[in-house]
Amino acid sequence: MMILVGLLIIAIGAFCQSSCYVPINKIKNWSWESYWLIQGIFAWLVFPFLGALLAVPEGHSLFELFSEANSFNVMMTILFGILWGVGGLTFGLSMRYLGVALGQSIALGTCAGLGTILGPVLLNAFFPELNALSSLTFAVILGVVVTLIGIAIIGIAGAMKSNTLSEEEKKAAVKDFNFPKGIIIALLAGFMSGCFNVGLEFGKGIAFAETADIFKTLPATLLVTLGGFATNAIYCFYQNHKNKTWGDYKKGSVWGNNLLFCILAGALWYSQFFGLSLGKGFLAESETLMTLAFCILMALNVVFSNVWGIILKEWKGVSKSTIIVLVTGIIVLIISTFLPQLI
Repeated sequence: MMILVGLLIIAIGAFCQSSCYVPINKIKNWSWESYWLIQGIFAWLVFPFLGALLAVPEGHSLFELFSEANSFNVMMTILFGILWGVGGLTFGLSMRYLGVALGQSIALGTCAGLGTILGPVLLNAFFPELNALSSLTFAVILGVVVTLIGIAIIGIAGAMKSNTLSEEEKKAAVKDFNFPKGIIIALLAGFMSGCFNVGLEFGKGIAFAETADIFKTLPATLLVTLGGFATNAIYCFYQNHKNKTWGDYKKGSVWGNNLLFCILAGALWYSQFFGLSLGKGFLAESETLMTLAFCILMALNVVFSNVWGIILKEWKGVSKSTIIVLVTGIIVLIISTFLPQLI
């Protein structure tokens, strides 16, 4: 029963994350770099900071935690956050060229597999005494493989969509639709985004002993998103300068509307990792699911993003066979969430 509760919490977080691009569509008269930066302040700084405070027992502080923690682990957690930030940038571009459904499917699928595998591999490279590779059991590898198969099937549906729709129909569904360019960007986004879980692996010991299990990964999450924010902020400021869009921040008439939807988008985005932390607290009795939790989160993100893709009519006009392939991929992803627990 506890495991089902944990999976449900992770699923709620995944649904929130897959919904974060909906409020972004309500932002008016701002360039991409301007709204990406403002929503990032909330997604990667404000809400992670508030979440991390839940992991601080009375009489202690985050400064105390980070200053007393292993400095190498703290720096590696931030470093992989910086690398993840590159994935975050290209992740946004994958939505631009492929749409919410297909863009998130390819990027998050790659992120799910690499994030799950790279964490123990790199941790073992630096700290062989921890025997981190022992967590990559047959059930874990099978879960990753089945997840990637589901992603591949959805990718096939995307290719079928690209081949059957006219240019006008593609543009009607996704304004800047470009399948070849989008695939390359989405794969890069997935590879770099997998660094998020690697950062969490290095930072999983950064917590007070008294902190409840459901909150223990939240300080590490803050360090990862801090690194990611630095990458995104530098790039957004560069784009503001290059495109001469500094004036976006002076448009007082739209600040109320845009700030509201940036806050909402940031809260929805952060919900996935807040839910991941809470959910893992209920999965402690299953080492397999603890290792696969990040992969499960990404798989469910893909499921819900495709649901949104259908709602937003990104698959409108495709053939019946394309829809069948798409639904098959979604079903495989749902199965991947529970299959490892049955082995």
